[in-house]
Amino acid sequence: MQKVVVLGASGSIGKSAASVLAANPDRYSVYALAAKNNLDELSRQCDLLHPEVVITASEKKFPELQQKIGSKAVVACGMEAMLEAVTHPEVDVVLCAIIGTSGILPVLAALKAGKKVALASKEVLVLAGELVMRACADSSGSMVPVDSEHSGVFQCLAGYKRDELRKVWLTASGGPFRTWTSERIRQAALEEALAHPTWQMGRKITIDSASMMNKAMELIEARYLFDLQPEQLDVVINPQSVVHALAELSDGSMLAQLSVPDMRLAIAYGLSYPERLSKPGSTLDLAAMAKLEFYAPDKKKFPSLEFAEAALRAGGTLPAVMNAADEVAVERFCTGEINFGGIWQIIGDVMERCPVEHQESLEQVLEADARARSMARQWQKKVMSTR
Repeated sequence: MQKVVVLGASGSIGKSAASVLAANPDRYSVYALAAKNNLDELSRQCDLLHPEVVITASEKKFPELQQKIGSKAVVACGMEAMLEAVTHPEVDVVLCAIIGTSGILPVLAALKAGKKVALASKEVLVLAGELVMRACADSSGSMVPVDSEHSGVFQCLAGYKRDELRKVWLTASGGPFRTWTSERIRQAALEEALAHPTWQMGRKITIDSASMMNKAMELIEARYLFDLQPEQLDVVINPQSVVHALAELSDGSMLAQLSVPDMRLAIAYGLSYPERLSKPGSTLDLAAMAKLEFYAPDKKKFPSLEFAEAALRAGGTLPAVMNAADEVAVERFCTGEINFGGIWQIIGDVMERCPVEHQESLEQVLEADARARSMARQWQKKVMSTR
């Protein structure tokens, strides 16, 4: 029996994790659930999983959460409560699915406290990959990826030495715009960007999938997770979203990890590694599928991959700048301030203008993040004033 903390419990990953945990009560008990605003979902999971502690990141929501939870669990709020939860002596596993920069401090604290971190938050490694992996190496903690692509790589590389690996491919569905023209993509409406063909995800990651910025983030995440050089990383389109990752070994052999597009599989493996849970999701029927397709991504239509290449080559604070600019640009797109193509314009402009520094401290990385956000927010006003 292992005790688990789930950060970001109310999001799509958190909901899938709740399903996996509820299906395995003999293996897991939940110490704490944390989310920000969706108190109804927190309350639902409290009834389902019976955690000892329920946390909201919002102080304003704290009184409402107390009313909803009552005496069913200890109710807390804020970052300090999350840090206390992830470092509690009885906790074994921390599943981090927080969107944005808020996951960095809990992940660092959990690693330093010797916990296993099942990581689903791309931003943690995109912003501070060097710092986080250094903390992981210097502690008794460990990290297991939960993103479907990185879980796929992790499984492909199991049992192989690093010098036996030639290259890793992350797969992408191509999103809703794979066959569209560049001009049509740049004018896409919000509801079109949210119409993902295979995955059911939250709004931010769905839009990032449409722009392929999620794949840009995943390339950087893979670089740090698996200690790879930029030339060892690539992307291939698999529209069926069945092949999640491929690894080419030094002798030319290629390994692939396949499964139905169901996040419960990657979540279950992240929680249970080095063991496997029995059937956390659906079984893949290759005969019924009949075919698997692969295409090279079009970097002219999707410049996100060129942004990733630049960030991988430069390292340091540039990945954090890329992520920050993307978050602001997606917000601007969702509110109708820019068109879809404006997302790429903002990111490219901010990455060109922000100075790149070596990662030396979390404070420095967060300063670079804040600087990039400010530039991304000002970008539209600056462009509008020249028209």
